[in-house]
This record gives sequence, C-alpha cells and structure tokens, in this order.
Amino acid sequence: MKSSSTATVPRASDTTSHAGDDHGPRRRIRRQLPTSPWLFAAPGLLIVGIFILYPFVSTLINSFTDKRTLIPGEYVGLDNFRELLHDDMFWIGLRNSTLYIVGVVPALVLLPLLLAMLVQKHVPGMTFFRSAFYTPVVASIVVVGLIWVWMLDERGLVNAVLEAVGVGSVGFLSDQWLLLSSAMAVTVWKGLGYYMIIYLAALANVPRELHEAASVDGAGAVRRFFTVTVPAVRSTMVLVAALSSVAAFKVFSEVYLMAGPNGGPAGEDTTLVMLVQRVGTGLTGRVGYASAISVVVFVVTVALMLLVLRADRKED
Repeated sequence: MKSSSTATVPRASDTTSHAGDDHGPRRRIRRQLPTSPWLFAAPGLLIVGIFILYPFVSTLINSFTDKRTLIPGEYVGLDNFRELLHDDMFWIGLRNSTLYIVGVVPALVLLPLLLAMLVQKHVPGMTFFRSAFYTPVVASIVVVGLIWVWMLDERGLVNAVLEAVGVGSVGFLSDQWLLLSSAMAVTVWKGLGYYMIIYLAALANVPRELHEAASVDGAGAVRRFFTVTVPAVRSTMVLVAALSSVAAFKVFSEVYLMAGPNGGPAGEDTTLVMLVQRVGTGLTGRVGYASAISVVVFVVTVALMLLVLRADRKED
C-alpha cells in the first residue's frame, strides 16, 4: 500500500535536461546562420575571383613589366606607358575608339527610343515586328559581321544595287572612313533591339495622364515627345548612354571582322582593343605592353562612366 500510494514526481534536473535538449538544436542553428550566406555565395565569389579579380590584378601587375608570352619578364616601371606616348598605332587606336563613341552613342540613345515608341502601340501584328527588331541581338556577332561583309563587298548586294541604279561601286571595305562608318552601322543595327527593350520598360512607367494633359493643352506629337516622354525616361537615356559608350570604346568584333586582323588599309581602322589583341598574342606577344594598353582602356572607360553620371547630376 505504501509503495502504490507514492507518486512519481519529476526531478528538477530531468526538467532542466529536457529543456536543454529542446533548446540545443536551436542554439546550434543560430550558431550556423552567420556562415550560411557565405556558403551560398562561395561559388559566385569563386567565379568572380578567378575570372575577374585575378585577371584584373594580373594585368595591372604585368603593365609594369616587360613580360612576353614565353618569358616571365622583369619590372620596368612606367616604360610601357612612356612607349605608348610615342606609338603611332596607339594614337590611331585611340582616335578610332573615340570616333566610334561619337558615331554610335547618339544613334543608340535616340533611335531605340523612337523604335520603342513605335512598337509599344497595340496594333495587330506588332509582336512580329518586336521579334524582328530583337533578332539581331540574339544573333552571333560573327554571323552578323560576315553577312554585312558579304553585303558590302565590292561584288556584294549593296554594290550590285548601286551599279544597277547607275551610282557605281563604292569601296565600303577598302576606304578607311567608309569601313569605320560601316562598322558603326553594324553596331547600331545590332544594338537597336537590345536598347529598345530597355526603353519599352521605361515607357511602360510613364503615366498616360501626362500625355492626355499635354494633348488637352494643345501640344502636338513632337512637343509631347520633348516635354513629356524625354523627361520621363531621362534616367534611362543616361543608362543607355553609359552602356553604349563603354561598349563602343571597347569595340572589337565588328571592326575585326570587316577590316581584318590588320585593321584595314595600313592599319588605319585599328581600335585599342584590336591593338591589345595584336600586340599581346602569339609566341612573341608583348604581354606587358598589351597590359599597359588594357589599363589605359580601363581608365578611359571609368572616366566615361563618371562623365555621364556627372552630366546627369548637373541636369538634376
């Protein structure tokens, strides 16, 4: 009777141990949380470190050496940069890259905007035109370049049409300035669809009430474009100007495919990136000198970005 009437009372130590067991996994999870984001980001950081940071630092270091393809090289200080000042091909490449910005950027800022305003209208069959305008963007630049070379060749389609109408053959790929202009036209043609999509997203956020109010005030289509559309998408225009400026200054494929590895007649159409490829490759490539040119390209690119952003802030 005595043993049966005795109640089993849990001890405080048992309660404490169970409570501790309940909170134990939570404590372990909390300890692991600070490191979990780094584990998820590790693959991306590894890729960035291998393919971006390491080449950048390596190029910066090599620019101060006389390294060649099969020779490690030694430290030479600023000799490579001094040599640039007396290299005629460097100044030709800088001139052509700068002209490329002047010829391409205004067209890629304005024409895609007009094209986006055209294709945003809800008209039957407009989806087909949107896809057609975007097709050059997804096409390979090599394929695009070869197509334009065949069209602009002396026996190509364009010259055949010009001869048929009595104008005569034009040396699009043999004249220095015509070749550079033709490469600019290819760049503009291929980039129209890409920047058109960016403008379409910006135009979708423009309130329709602004256009209606301007129409009530008697503003025509041209006036509404400059007083409503342009101010509403000005930040997007700045973004397009920055992206197209950097891309134009670093142009390579279009000019290389149309002018050839030598950069056109007497190398007069060589750009800076083409010069880097020509100088720094091969068994006797001057890697140190090519790295110095690459550093100059990087500095000018950053300067272009800063100039565009500063101009935008002044307008604000």
